[in-house]
Amino acid sequence: MTQISHDRLLIIDFGSQVTQLIARRLRELNVYCEIHPYQKVTDASLKEFAPKAIIFSGGPDSVMREGSPRPPKAAYEMGVPILGICYGQQVMMHDLGGRVEAGEHATAEFGRAYVTPTENRPEFLKGWFMDGTGKEQVWMSHGDHVAEIAPGFEVYGTSPGAPFAITADLSRNFYAVQFHPEVHHTPNGATLYENFVRLAGFTGDWTMGAYREEMIAKIREQVGDSHVICGLSGGVDSSVTAILLHEAIGDQLTCVFVDHGLLRLNEATEVVKMFRDNYNIKLIHADESDLFLGELEGVSDPETKRKTIGKLFIDVFQKYASEIEDAEFLAQGTLYPDVIESVSFSGGPSVTIKSHHNVGGLPEKMGLKLVEPLRELFKDEVRALGHELGLPASFIGRHPFPGPGLAIRCPGEITREKLDILRKADAVYIDQIRKHGLYDDIWQAFAAILPMRTVGVMGDGRTYDYALALRAVTSVDGMTADYYPFSHEFLGETSTRIINEVKGVNRVFYDCTSKPPGTIELE
Repeated sequence: MTQISHDRLLIIDFGSQVTQLIARRLRELNVYCEIHPYQKVTDASLKEFAPKAIIFSGGPDSVMREGSPRPPKAAYEMGVPILGICYGQQVMMHDLGGRVEAGEHATAEFGRAYVTPTENRPEFLKGWFMDGTGKEQVWMSHGDHVAEIAPGFEVYGTSPGAPFAITADLSRNFYAVQFHPEVHHTPNGATLYENFVRLAGFTGDWTMGAYREEMIAKIREQVGDSHVICGLSGGVDSSVTAILLHEAIGDQLTCVFVDHGLLRLNEATEVVKMFRDNYNIKLIHADESDLFLGELEGVSDPETKRKTIGKLFIDVFQKYASEIEDAEFLAQGTLYPDVIESVSFSGGPSVTIKSHHNVGGLPEKMGLKLVEPLRELFKDEVRALGHELGLPASFIGRHPFPGPGLAIRCPGEITREKLDILRKADAVYIDQIRKHGLYDDIWQAFAAILPMRTVGVMGDGRTYDYALALRAVTSVDGMTADYYPFSHEFLGETSTRIINEVKGVNRVFYDCTSKPPGTIELE
């Protein structure tokens, strides 16, 4: 199969929790990169990948521990630039003849720190130490420290706990920093990545325009004359997948839109109109709301809700998909973070916070092969690709919506009455956010109807109606989040509108819990 050909950068992951941020920073510079766990990087894989540069990530281990993570020695012998970050710096020094010591109170650093430059400043530091203070804020997270740099390296920056905070061997284009330039707590960190890729000779050829054309060619080569089924949820990922496939193979694509009765106000109508009318894509609208709501009647446990919806979704999807003749492929909107997690650094089990709603196992069950045209992209790149494909900006920028829909925004038992109230209240809330020009500042916002009724008074009468919770968070990738700081005036105005316009609600709360300890959704 045709391979997408770009200058490529390899990130060897030693287990840092922020390795994905390194990749995101590089992609923002139009540099194609991949994250590979150190265990899977061998001499042979290095040769096959043929990176133009390599980055060693941070990690939680100690280079002094026997059996601690190491890159292949061949990485140092390829003649390509290398950047080591935190643990990556320590492993470079250890491997190349320097010395690392266990952390002591005086040299361990966690959190904000300030780096000052030495007299000489290489091109790697272009754009740093320019604000007149003579120092740069960085984010440190290290216990061990470099006690002696490797032969050929020089020191170009120091901090109170890291005398070798910035080091480099300019003759080999090897660079190493003790801090994390990828996190936003290192405000000027992006400049270091920009300098590194420039010194490595990257031309910035990773664009969504190029990706679009290359992926269309790959889809045509993979699919041939066969038919493809695409599960369409109406979200950004599945929609971009569907439109890209349609551009590549036209009528060989059929989308199946499973309407489980748990969508937002008018959402099913909008999805059908967009894809049937605007894009002329073959679309099966599987309105199975009675089936889903019937099976969910009396169910209040959140995990049972998710599993019930997930099972029914697969059953319904298979029912309609099996009616499509000559279908050999199933298209999914898998993104690069999903791929990274499937080959995680540790590969070990993690605690299940909640089940995810997807079509897991369905390709094998139906004997279908997978088409995953977004599997090399981050979420922001998917939005950029959507823009390239001509999707409306208002659609591309939509907040995420969970697969189980309003079921998990309705804690406790689900009823049609509660869903109707929730849809109307949520629509008022989102309208308020848009009216105040806040929508694009917020990662995700929604209303949830609480499993409680409260006493109220309207006019001269007593009410006993539902309480509503409003949620709005800021985030980069949904892994962590903070609540959005609405003004009291906004909250008061929104509460008044909801209570006045939505029958069945007499009290409104605002959820100011961050993630962690909470999750973004209520269930």
